[in-house]
Amino acid sequence: MKKLAKRLIPLGLFKALAPYYHLSQAMYHQIKGGFPARSMKIIGVTGTDGKTTTSTLLTQVLRSRGKKVAMMTTISVDYGDGAGAQPNPTRLTTFSAGHLVSVLKKIKQQDVDYVVLEVTSHALDQRRIWGIPIHIAVMTNLGHEHLDYHRTFERYRDAKRRLFKQANKNKSGTQTGIINADDNVAPFFASDIKHPLLYGRDAGDIIARNVVLTPAGSTYTAVMGEDSYDITCNLPGGFNVYNSLAAVATCRSLGLNKLDIETGVASLSQVEGRMTRVDEGQDFAIIVDYAHTPESFDKLFAEVRSLTDKKLICVFGSAGRRDEAKRAAQGKIAGKWCDIVIATEEDDRDIDREEILRQIVGGAEESGKVLNKDVLMVGKREEAVQMAINTAKPGDLVILLGKGHEKSILYNGPQAAELRHLPQDDDDERRVLKRDYDEVQAVKNAIALLSK
Repeated sequence: MKKLAKRLIPLGLFKALAPYYHLSQAMYHQIKGGFPARSMKIIGVTGTDGKTTTSTLLTQVLRSRGKKVAMMTTISVDYGDGAGAQPNPTRLTTFSAGHLVSVLKKIKQQDVDYVVLEVTSHALDQRRIWGIPIHIAVMTNLGHEHLDYHRTFERYRDAKRRLFKQANKNKSGTQTGIINADDNVAPFFASDIKHPLLYGRDAGDIIARNVVLTPAGSTYTAVMGEDSYDITCNLPGGFNVYNSLAAVATCRSLGLNKLDIETGVASLSQVEGRMTRVDEGQDFAIIVDYAHTPESFDKLFAEVRSLTDKKLICVFGSAGRRDEAKRAAQGKIAGKWCDIVIATEEDDRDIDREEILRQIVGGAEESGKVLNKDVLMVGKREEAVQMAINTAKPGDLVILLGKGHEKSILYNGPQAAELRHLPQDDDDERRVLKRDYDEVQAVKNAIALLSK
């Protein structure tokens, strides 16, 4: 029915009606499913970057305290049944309303203490989480993303704020919002919640002091009034200071003590596809990360640039049917920080790959890069990875961005060009095809070929 509506209804009208369709779906499935989340404490995590890492840290800290926790993220679903996390079977961070209710019903059977739920701006705008009482809302940051859908930054911001307004309406919850104080939009989110708790490195109620960054992670003291927490975060990057600090602030608001918080944060060693190091005995470093926004690029490159005094080589693309304006920005930032930029595919869907790559290259050229010299276009991602590995010399750092944990690539179907005028539909095989792809395995394969 939805596919038929997409084809019959003009695009502008379809987009205007879509939120009401999703709301009706959420209401139907919640009522039919008996509102399964009403007996649970839901921690909703939103933001542009860092949602999955923050969610995973929160789950780890709560579990180390002996709490029974379920989790739904971009990467995985953990029902809290002790079986461990299962790969997210969809490309949706926040499931469709019907799927979400079915997962919550399964989680309810486990009698969990908490559910950590990653929530996207799309899901909030479309009211997919209607009927879910938010116990605590968490905001990581806000940057340039999804403007293809929201059109303006203000609409994107206000979609995210819905999570905090929903938490504020839940009188059975804490009416608490955990907010990044160093983000310019913090006052908007703080105004939406009865009990805002702000965290940051420069400002906030809880502040990271004496931060020491190393290639293996960071240490710092989280200070709130007379209380302090000695934090060791084994996830590299200054941005993970913020992610771990968000977890510290959230767990403090839930009543966990100093030792619980300190040992819980320190117990997490890695998040799949987030600053993942690949070591096959090569004499240069390789990192795989999911970063795919201009803001995350800026933060990440600033961190990794100091990890080598040799060449920094990056491989990335920019997804089709997503914010087109970010492509040149990504290229410009990469061109500024990296010695060699290799632009490649990243879920082109039914959009012309060459056009996407030209936009990335155009941005890199603004930073002084020269096409076919230090900025390259390599269409197939496996070949781009191989080129990066072949190019790397001892002491160099190769960083591959945008795919992270994902296990497939979406690319042009046989009728992509003639059907691009239609609304996005990744299930239409005339326009979009899918192949298996694992970034870490692609790196290992490339290293194996290098050694032959």
